Amino acid sequence: MVTSNKYHFFLHGLRDGLPIGFGYFAVAFSLGFVAMKAGLTPIQGYIASFLNHASAGENALYTSIQSAATYAEIAIITLIVNARYLLMSCSLSQRFDPNQPFYNRLLVGFGITDEIFGIAIAQEGYLSPQYVYGAMLSSIPLWSLGTYFGVLAGNLLPDNLVSALSVALYGMFVAIIIPPAKKDKVIAGAVVTSFILSYACSWIPYIKECTTGTKTILLTILIAAVAAILKPIKEEANSNDADS
Repeated sequence: MVTSNKYHFFLHGLRDGLPIGFGYFAVAFSLGFVAMKAGLTPIQGYIASFLNHASAGENALYTSIQSAATYAEIAIITLIVNARYLLMSCSLSQRFDPNQPFYNRLLVGFGITDEIFGIAIAQEGYLSPQYVYGAMLSSIPLWSLGTYFGVLAGNLLPDNLVSALSVALYGMFVAIIIPPAKKDKVIAGAVVTSFILSYACSWIPYIKECTTGTKTILLTILIAAVAAILKPIKEEANSNDADS
C-alpha cells in the first residue's frame, strides 16, 4: 500500500513537472547561446545545467567564465545568486514527515527550483519526496537539453542571428524584475540602484580594474545589505505569508 502511494505521488509529480520542463527548455535554449559564447561545448552546457538549475545562476556562471573569472569568484557569485534555494529547501524540509530519511531531504534540496518549489509547497499534508522526484525527472532533463541544443545551435547559426536570439534571455530577466518592482518600491529602488552602480563601476578608479565577477559579488552584497537594513521585511508580513 505504501509502495502504491509512492508510485501515485511519483506519477503526479511527473505530470505536474512536464509543463514546467517545456518552459525550461525554451529558457535554457537562450542560455545555451551564452554558454556557447563562454566557450562551452554542448555536453559541458548540459552538465552545467544539470548541476545548476537556475537561469540567473547559470547566466552568472557563463558570463563569469567568459570574463575569465577565478574559480573562487565563480563559486561565490553562483552561491550568492542561488542563495534563495537554501531558504526554499529549509521551508520544504518542514513539510516532510519527521521520519523521512536524510537522503530524501538532500536529494529534494538538490532539485529545487522556483517552479518546483511552487508546486511542491502547494501540496496538502506531508510532502512526498516521490512527488518532487517525479517533477524533477520530467523538468530538469528538459532544462539541460535546452542548454545542450542552445550551444549546438549557437555553433551552427550565423553570429548575427545568435546575437539576435540572445536578446530573448534579457527579455526574460526584464520579465522577472519588472512585476515585483512595480509592486514594491524597495525592489524598484534596488533595481535602479544596481543599474546605476553597475555603470559607475566601469569608470570608478580601482573598482574598474576589478573583474566582472568581483564587481557583481560586491554590488550584490552591498545593495542587498543596504536594502535589508533600511527597509527590512516586517515580521507581520512574514507571518501572513506563512499562514496563507
